[in-house]
Amino acid sequence: MLSKTIILFCSFLIFIHSSNAYRDVILMHGLFGSSLEFLKLENYIQKVHPGTKVKAVNAYDAMSSLRPMWDQTNKIRDEMQLFMDKSPNGTHLICYSQGGLICRAVLQTLPNHNVHSFISLSSPQGGQYGDTKFLKYLFPKMLKAEMYKFFYTSAGQKVSIGNYWNDPHHQDLYMDSSVFLAVLNNQSATNHSLSQEFKRNFARLENLILVGGPDDEVITPWQSSHFAAYDGNETVQEMRKQPWYIDDSFGLQTLDKRNAVTTYSIPGLKHLDWPRNYTVFQNCIEKWLD
Repeated sequence: MLSKTIILFCSFLIFIHSSNAYRDVILMHGLFGSSLEFLKLENYIQKVHPGTKVKAVNAYDAMSSLRPMWDQTNKIRDEMQLFMDKSPNGTHLICYSQGGLICRAVLQTLPNHNVHSFISLSSPQGGQYGDTKFLKYLFPKMLKAEMYKFFYTSAGQKVSIGNYWNDPHHQDLYMDSSVFLAVLNNQSATNHSLSQEFKRNFARLENLILVGGPDDEVITPWQSSHFAAYDGNETVQEMRKQPWYIDDSFGLQTLDKRNAVTTYSIPGLKHLDWPRNYTVFQNCIEKWLD
C-alpha cells in the first residue's frame, strides 16, 4: 500500500513539473500583419511543448501597424506586462519583422520584464533602407534615395516605417529627426534621459536570437536582422562595427560579451516565410524555448 502511495505521489510531482517546465511565450506580428500570422508557429510550439501558454498580440494589425512606433510600443507594453505578471517562471518573446523592433522597445523600456529569450525574426534592428514592395505599395512614385525628404519630417515620423528609416547618406538628419530608432540606439541628437535605463533593461535578457537571410527581399539590408547597417557607400557593416555597439549604448555589446547573442542566416526564405517555416522553428527557435 505504501509503495502504491509513493508511486502516485511521484507521478503527481512529475505531472506538476511537466506542466510548469516551459516558459510562457509571447508572439508579436509584423507590418500589415496580425496574430493570425502565428497559427502555424503556435501549433509547432504546442507539438514540442504541450500545454505552453502562448499569447499572440492582437493589436495594431493591418493598416493600423503604420501608426507611430511609440504609440504601438506603449499599448503593447502594457498588454505584455499583464501577461508577464501571470508568468512567474518567465517568458520568451518571438517577434517578427516590424514587431521585432516593437519588442525591443518594450524590453528597453520595461525595467521589470521577465523575458528569458528574445527571438527576433527578420526584423530591421539596424534600420531599413531599400526599395521594397512594401515601400512601393505605400509610396509608388518615390525611390529610397528620396524618402528621407519625407521620413525625416514631423509628418514622416508619424509613419512607423519612418521611425526606423536609416538613410546612410543622411545620418545627421536621421540622428536629429528619428524619434524611435535613433532614440533606442542612443544615437539621437537630443540627449535621452533614459539611456542608462534602456541599457540596463535590455541587458536583463538571457538570450538574444537574431534570425534573417539573404533572400528575404524586404528587410534591407537583410543583415539589419543581425543589427548590421549600411555605411555611406552602401556597404554593409556588421553589428560589431556599429558605433552603438562599440559604445555599448544600449547593452548589445554587454550581451555579446556574455555570449548571449546568437545569429542565424537561413537562405531561400522570403519575408513572409519566417513565422510559418518549420525548418526555421526547428533550427532557430525550438532549442531556446525551455
